[in-house]
Amino acid sequence: MTIEIGQERLQEQRMEMFVALPGELAVRDLQDLMAYPWFSLAKSKRVVPIRYRSARFSLQVEGTHEHGIATIWDADVLIWAASQIVEARDTGLPTSRFLVATPYEILRFINRGTSVRDYLRLKAAFDRLQATTVATSIRQVNTRRLHRFSWINEWKERCTTQGKPIGLELIFPDWFYAGVLDASLVLTIDPAYFCLTGGIERWLYRLVRKHAGRQREGWRFQMRHLYVKSGSVARFSDFALDVRRIVARQSLPGYELRIIQHLRRGEFVAFRPRAARHVGKSVADLVRSIQVAKKL
Repeated sequence: MTIEIGQERLQEQRMEMFVALPGELAVRDLQDLMAYPWFSLAKSKRVVPIRYRSARFSLQVEGTHEHGIATIWDADVLIWAASQIVEARDTGLPTSRFLVATPYEILRFINRGTSVRDYLRLKAAFDRLQATTVATSIRQVNTRRLHRFSWINEWKERCTTQGKPIGLELIFPDWFYAGVLDASLVLTIDPAYFCLTGGIERWLYRLVRKHAGRQREGWRFQMRHLYVKSGSVARFSDFALDVRRIVARQSLPGYELRIIQHLRRGEFVAFRPRAARHVGKSVADLVRSIQVAKKL
C-alpha cells in the first residue's frame, strides 16, 4: 500500500501542464454527467446529499455546510475542461488533467460576463466543485467498488513575483479525465445550452441530448422516472409543473418536446430532434430572447 501511494504521488509531481487552447472550440460534454443526478439544480445552497441507485451502479454526492453541493451552473467548468481536452486530443496535442487558463477564457467560453462579480462567482464555483465529494461505481469493474473523488482536486491562482494575477491552475479528477479521453463517452452539445437559465431546464437538455441524440423517433421518459433521475429536492408536483412549462416554451435547442398522458402508466415526456430547417431559427430565437431579457 505504501509503495502504491508513493507511486501515485510521484505521478502527480510529474503531471504535465496543459495550457488551455485559444479560439472557439466545439462544446463537449461527458455522457455520464448528462444521464444521472450529479449536481444541485437550485441556485440556493444544497447540503442534502444526492443518492441514486440502479441495478448496475450507484452514486452519492455530498457537499459541505460551507459551500453546499456543486450546481449545474458550476458544471459549466467541467464542460469547458472536457471541450479543451477533446480538442487537444483530436488535433494530436498532448493532454493532461492539469489545466492552466485565465478566468477570462473560461468565462467567455461558457457565455458569462467578465466583470469583477463574474470572476468572484467563478471562484465560488471552483470552491463548490472542490468541496463536493462523489462516490460512484459507474465505470468500475466491480459494482461494489466505489471511486471517490471531488470535481476539482486542486485549484489555485497564479501570479507574478510582484503579485500580479496571471491565471489559474486546475487539477481535475482521474475519473473525469479518463471518461473525456474515451471518444465513445463524449457528445457535442449546442452552445445555446449556456443560455438556458433554469436548473431543471439545463438538466433536461443534457438528458435529452444524451438519450434522443440524432434518433429520428426520439425517446420518452415517464415523468416520475425523470423526477428520480434529476435528484431534485423539489416536490414532485412542482418538478412536473416546471417540466410542463419547459415543454410549453419549447426552449431546448435542437429538440421538440411533448407531454403524453397514458391512461394506465401516467404522464410521459417525449422528445426528438427538430427538423433541420427549424434548428437554426430556434437557436437564434432563444439567443434573442435572452438578450431582450437582459435589457429589461
